[in-house]
Amino acid sequence: MMASTVLITGASSGFGKDAVRLFQKNGWNVIASMRSPEKEAELGKLDNVALVRLDVTDSASIQNAVAEGIARFGSIDALVNNAGFGSLGVLEAAPTDVVRQQFDVNVFGVIEVIKAVLPQMRRQKSGVIVNVASMGGRIAFPFSTLYHATKYAVEGLSESLQFELEPLGIKVKIVEPGGYKTDFAGRSLATFGAGDLLDYKPAYDVFASKVDTWPMSERVWEVAEAIFEAASDGSEQLRYPVGADAVQLLQARKEMDDLAIKNLIASHI
Repeated sequence: MMASTVLITGASSGFGKDAVRLFQKNGWNVIASMRSPEKEAELGKLDNVALVRLDVTDSASIQNAVAEGIARFGSIDALVNNAGFGSLGVLEAAPTDVVRQQFDVNVFGVIEVIKAVLPQMRRQKSGVIVNVASMGGRIAFPFSTLYHATKYAVEGLSESLQFELEPLGIKVKIVEPGGYKTDFAGRSLATFGAGDLLDYKPAYDVFASKVDTWPMSERVWEVAEAIFEAASDGSEQLRYPVGADAVQLLQARKEMDDLAIKNLIASHI
């Protein structure tokens, strides 16, 4: 049998890089896409891993990466939408370029990559689309309005998309990580705080003083394992929460009313 092939976006670090290693270890062909593949020194040395340039905000690069991957391996059997961008700050103070980048990467980029791989998946009447969302796609924290808006969008997009793709033999999955210690904050996070809006500053300063003390898991490989499971288990399971905090908070969200969950979150911020 031919090996299955996966396209992973945001493969240069964090969850994406670990996912490349795991899929490759399990015998998959991997199209490891990133904005600057020429800077990647490790993944290109692995057998059956193709490094391709893909910027989810650049339509031409998306089309080229998909075409290059299919030319190299013959098909794309799974897509992992992992590339992401985050922001912290008061909505009223959010710079327009940050607002646009937040949605361009986390929503419009996801849609563009999905649309690019669907013709191939429709032809072969099979495929799996794994969208990496967040526990922040079903539960919200202060001063993260833009990020949550995009992750809630990915959840709704995925839940609806499963209905139109299932008759074509294509499955849709959502992986929902909790807090993990990656270099996301250094590479892909815009912090604009309260700007010059003094009314918000006391509350934001309290929030900001606690952010660095939030417990973050170092078990980053758990997310790669959840991504691999979602892509390969053959089930109709839609959501895959990952991490003790995600499991606990999402269960609490299910059991509590809006006021109770608001008070729970507020008590920890």
